[in-house]
Amino acid sequence: MLTGICFLGCQSEKEYYIFTSFREPADEGLYLAYSEDGYHWESLGGPFLPPEAGKSKIMRDPSVVRGPEGTYHMVWTTDWKGGNGFGYASTKDFIQWSKQQFIPAMAHEPEVVNVWAPEIFYDDEEDRYIIIWASTIPFRYEKGEEEERNNHRMYYTTTKDFEEFTPTQLFLEPGFSVIDAVIVKRKKDDYVLVLKDNTRPNRNIQVAFSNSPLGPWEDYSAPFSDFLTEGPTVLKDGDKWLIYFDSYGAKTYQAVSTDDFENFTSIDDQISLPEGHKHGTISTVSKEVLDNLKANAKTK
Repeated sequence: MLTGICFLGCQSEKEYYIFTSFREPADEGLYLAYSEDGYHWESLGGPFLPPEAGKSKIMRDPSVVRGPEGTYHMVWTTDWKGGNGFGYASTKDFIQWSKQQFIPAMAHEPEVVNVWAPEIFYDDEEDRYIIIWASTIPFRYEKGEEEERNNHRMYYTTTKDFEEFTPTQLFLEPGFSVIDAVIVKRKKDDYVLVLKDNTRPNRNIQVAFSNSPLGPWEDYSAPFSDFLTEGPTVLKDGDKWLIYFDSYGAKTYQAVSTDDFENFTSIDDQISLPEGHKHGTISTVSKEVLDNLKANAKTK
């Protein structure tokens, strides 16, 4: 439980962690779990938001961030293949939601294969939201063993109000297929990018560094996760950072701890998550919001 610290905005009241999730085949919508300590997670069930945006009407990879005004903004994958955008909705309490929107961020690319795992980051230096995602545009970039329709790069847009968005630009071209990237701010002019190398031989997670949330990103690390891992999300625990990720090869959730993003220690034996939990992101909520969510828990 968080008390009297600054994480995702300074809060004087007690805060609890909230973890967004979904359940395969991703057609039901948003599931939630909560934790007092950031290690042990209890299910709140779901769905709290049935998917309506996009052609496929699915919700994968729900990413949420709390803005300075206290509103939670969420984006998600709406189509496994064939989509050219992502879903968006906002809430104060995870129960009452704004109307769902479809943001066609790749509509200018007629050959785009997909828009995967949009991740939202609040840039407090510029008072804007940065949304990054992975897309494949066949024959655009060099590839190794990847098929042309599975050779991803990361793109981004920014917004201040979720009504107007800056033109989509390339966010990351590391020279290999990349998905599931997460921006982490350690301090001013000091950012870490946690990302998945999605090339066929690797499919594991590493980090890179920059003095800006938009890059350029440098000093790519060796992988710190096993083969067939993805969907990282990060929380701050005192002087340490915990990185959770979906080990879809082992069909389990795993996590590591680090204090420098150079040395990583497995904490698999210290964590517990609800059965079926799939990757999303971690934010924080007040006791009032959590109590309301518990009272409205959606279990089957």
